[in-house]
Amino acid sequence: MNIRTAVIGVGSLGRQHARIHAALAAEGKSEFVAVCDTNEATARAVAEERGVRWTPDWRTLSGEVDAVSLATPTESHAEIACALLEAGVHVLVEKPISRTLEEADQMIEAARRGGATLMVGHLERFNPALVALKPHVKHPVYFEIHRVGQFTARSLDIDVVLDLMIHDLDIVLWLVGHDVEVTDVRGVGLPVLTNRVDAANARIEFATGAVANITASRVGTEKIRKMRFFQPHDYVAVDYATRHASISSLAPPSSTGSWPGVQVRNLDIVDVEPLRTEIELFLGAARAQRPAPVTGEEGRHALALAERLLARIHEHPIIAGMKLQF
Repeated sequence: MNIRTAVIGVGSLGRQHARIHAALAAEGKSEFVAVCDTNEATARAVAEERGVRWTPDWRTLSGEVDAVSLATPTESHAEIACALLEAGVHVLVEKPISRTLEEADQMIEAARRGGATLMVGHLERFNPALVALKPHVKHPVYFEIHRVGQFTARSLDIDVVLDLMIHDLDIVLWLVGHDVEVTDVRGVGLPVLTNRVDAANARIEFATGAVANITASRVGTEKIRKMRFFQPHDYVAVDYATRHASISSLAPPSSTGSWPGVQVRNLDIVDVEPLRTEIELFLGAARAQRPAPVTGEEGRHALALAERLLARIHEHPIIAGMKLQF
């Protein structure tokens, strides 16, 4: 039998999950059963569009589905995920995994008890540019990363570190190695349009000597999603928005004795939709009962680094006296 799926939370991102679940069902790769949202009008509209049933209460899905995409506000992740995971339902939860490390631990333990797959939706791992680049990564030393977006009314329950920068925190941890100790974290951030941090800069140092400088803002005038880093003999550039990756390396001197030059390799990209790749890999892991491509532990690691950074930001003299939500 095909794995039965549902989407819980069909706001702007959840609608995209529903679109892909419907497409996979149409291709015979799964059975899309239902959508759930506390906004009944929204749930009904998406359900009608995708030809599935709708419910305002996620609890009614128990026993009817095998796997869900969970795209509700972060504050509800732990409650919903823990109940479903303990019941044996596989869960793909949008980032960040949860509000707190304690909640993340509860979710990881619930997955263990229920024998279910827990995956965290760190979408940039499945960006075609990064997929093409990953096999070429060796001992990265210095990162410069910029992620800037225009202000929207979404995700205002969390600050920019958990909203945008956590993508890059996860990627840096993944490329450097989740087992590598983070030796120092420094940061500064400011509220601009909300009472949370809307723009932030971080400097993260690792025991290997690697350093990452990361800037994130949700109050920009343009969309920027770029990562550059150095590793021995290579300069690597990734543009997540255009899905382009290149590696610049020192070329050996020619036979004429000229100075060595720089050789630029533009990597071949298989341009597939990252969210579809993410969901397909999640369902594949659930069927095969193997670890997810982004485990709950990895999601927790990214959250722990984000919390450590936020603590440093709130210690900074510029905002220490401001009454910000944290």
